[in-house]
Amino acid sequence: MERLYNNIQLPDVWPPKNKETTLDQPLEVPYLSQKPDTIDIRVGRQLFVDDFLIAETDLVRVEGKPETQPQPLLQPETEMELNSGYCTCACPFNGGVFYDPQSAAYKMWYQAGWFDGSAYAESKDGLHWKRLHELDPSCSSDRVLPRVPGQMRDGDAVWLDLQTANEAERYKMLAFYRCFGKDYRYYPFKPKHAHDDPTSVPPKEITMLYASPDGLHWTPKGETGPSGDNTTFFYNPFRKKWIYSMRTFSTLDSRVRVRGYYETDDLFAGKDWKAEDVSFWSRTDIYDRPDPDLGYYTQLYNLDAVGYESVMLGMYSVFMGPPNFVAEKTGLPKINDLKLGFSRDGFHFSRGSYSNFLSSSRQKGSWDYGYLHPANGICTVAGDKLHFYYSAFSGASPHFGSHKYSGGAVGVATLRRDGFAAMVTENGNGTLLTEKLTYAGNHFFVNADCSQGELWAELLDAEGHLLPGYTRAECCTLRGKDSTRWELHWNAKGEQTPWPQVMRVRFGLQNAKLYAFWITDSAEGKSHGYLAAGSPEANARGKDE
Repeated sequence: MERLYNNIQLPDVWPPKNKETTLDQPLEVPYLSQKPDTIDIRVGRQLFVDDFLIAETDLVRVEGKPETQPQPLLQPETEMELNSGYCTCACPFNGGVFYDPQSAAYKMWYQAGWFDGSAYAESKDGLHWKRLHELDPSCSSDRVLPRVPGQMRDGDAVWLDLQTANEAERYKMLAFYRCFGKDYRYYPFKPKHAHDDPTSVPPKEITMLYASPDGLHWTPKGETGPSGDNTTFFYNPFRKKWIYSMRTFSTLDSRVRVRGYYETDDLFAGKDWKAEDVSFWSRTDIYDRPDPDLGYYTQLYNLDAVGYESVMLGMYSVFMGPPNFVAEKTGLPKINDLKLGFSRDGFHFSRGSYSNFLSSSRQKGSWDYGYLHPANGICTVAGDKLHFYYSAFSGASPHFGSHKYSGGAVGVATLRRDGFAAMVTENGNGTLLTEKLTYAGNHFFVNADCSQGELWAELLDAEGHLLPGYTRAECCTLRGKDSTRWELHWNAKGEQTPWPQVMRVRFGLQNAKLYAFWITDSAEGKSHGYLAAGSPEANARGKDE
């Protein structure tokens, strides 16, 4: 049995060999109903995105909402992106956005022209981007993978691997191709193929892997086992596993998109899976409600994840409709909305209220009308903010007027650091008691907004007895401040009791919001957690230390 960093113990059979029994009921999250006796919190900030840490409380959980910008960061401008006026595109699909500590730069891999090139851009601040030809005038194109006649590049995924000892494989890429017997050059000219039309002849489909030392020069590493479009991959740093997130279809209804899961110690050595090696992983359920105007059942278009502090942060791309043939007639993009999930074992995700984190605007003429996709890596950490990079499509096509796969651009949304959920008072005052915790260090930090109120904490032993010197009366209450990193202190009049190896924490709030807490050996408040797709604050391994 494998015991995880937080004391969750995995079963002997892993990953789970789940069988689909329904299409509408929420999937179980076993560690929330069968918690460890003691939770280890030595890794990362401890987030209140679920009830894992909570023994009892009268506080309520309020989910955070990101701020979006009215204009995209990047939109089609170059010859390749403008696609001769057919299907313009300059956005990750899913590509990737990462902060590289070696070069102190944000890096983006994106699709330039629909079904055309894998391109590259770079930024010093994550907000202002330069394409490859602007960074290096000797480059005649922003393309980083050569175009092969007859092969149309569909989606891809990129990862900056900060854990590898092999510099030649520091960057990893997956790209999905549709292969035809002749070169059709642009998407609208390729033969039409419908998955539900038995007379339709599909092209050969392959998924290729690549490695690179710099993200610009790529070496093929071979084809993977069977997979479909919108297959991606990510790294679980807590278990040191590579995960392929695969588009599969429900065994209960072959028309419904679900996700398959396959894990391996080595991304490239583990590429030769068979269909039976892929585990059923995730899908939408009854709480993913249909769009009231479109009326279609929802489907899971994609599921990506990244290590953030002490959890795996998941981004669900939920397909709202309409089907391809309807979107083709209207000339408007399909509608995908983005939702969040959180996992403490890397497989099972809790999903909160199922509310949209980012929504297609559904407004004709807007740059973000529909078809939202997250960039691989999901978010970067910039000081007190998280930056989420995502693709959206307007449908605007110079040649067609509108097309379902045209007008792709890159947006960014910002959220308070750790701001996915806050525990707040419902009636002015409230408390929260944690489960039993093991920890390392004696610096106690919180991320809290007490600008209109106050927060205090007291420490208890495993049996629930208050520790002398660490009661509410002796706590230096956090009052009138809003901070993503604040150290709490206790002013004891007498001798303070040494902290036991196992203890609980009771928080008290008055008109305040508590986002996270952590105990660390760092006086600067370093959490030893993972910082998603990177941060200027992270070390060479992507951790806050």
